[in-house]
Amino acid sequence: MIDAIKDFFTTAMLPAVEDETSTIDEDVRLAACALLLEVAYADDDFSDQERQHLESELGRRFGLEAKDTDRLLTLAQEEREDAVDLWQFTRLITEHYSISQKVTLLEIMWGLVHSDGTLQDREVYFMRKICNLLRLEPGYLAQARQRFLGEE
Repeated sequence: MIDAIKDFFTTAMLPAVEDETSTIDEDVRLAACALLLEVAYADDDFSDQERQHLESELGRRFGLEAKDTDRLLTLAQEEREDAVDLWQFTRLITEHYSISQKVTLLEIMWGLVHSDGTLQDREVYFMRKICNLLRLEPGYLAQARQRFLGEE
């Protein structure tokens, strides 16, 4: 599976020259996508609206075309299914994302949980858990939600 991930990033998303920094970027991008999928499944239903929102955000934030977005989602789903817990995803993000990038990721997550028109307690709990694992103060979670809702 690791070879499939490397092949995907080498052929679809990165320049021909690959170095250690680009490998870390690939891993972090995959971890962020897997974490977004975890959020999408927090209510046990990955709806069409959530999928459309996720595909749109991945394309926009990572500059991906539709086929590359689909491939990234497939790889992230495989990683998600193989994962024991969220720590392996949040660890990479915590180590390589700035606070601003983490808040932006939380903002995308809020958009994802709101995209199906319902907000369940499980989703709110899950968002708090992720915020904690990303080593962010709870105020950042509220800030990200306000930014998503356009209240800032």
